Amino acid sequence: MTERVVVVSALVKGEGRQVCVDGESMGAAFSLRGLAEIMRRAGWTDVDEIDVADSPVIEWHGGGPEVWSRQA
Repeated sequence: MTERVVVVSALVKGEGRQVCVDGESMGAAFSLRGLAEIMRRAGWTDVDEIDVADSPVIEWHGGGPEVWSRQA
């Protein structure tokens, strides 16, 4: 079985962080909770904010799981 890949792109002010699952755009996340919801829609079950922050299947671009807003 091929392991699935989630790519969370760099933050774009006002647009959140774009999320792709296996190369398919799944929309934007504005928080770990939002990312967990996108992953549930993509087929992961029982994931929450803690799970996604530590998930080995997520590639973080432009900052890790703690980056959800631009610092002035």
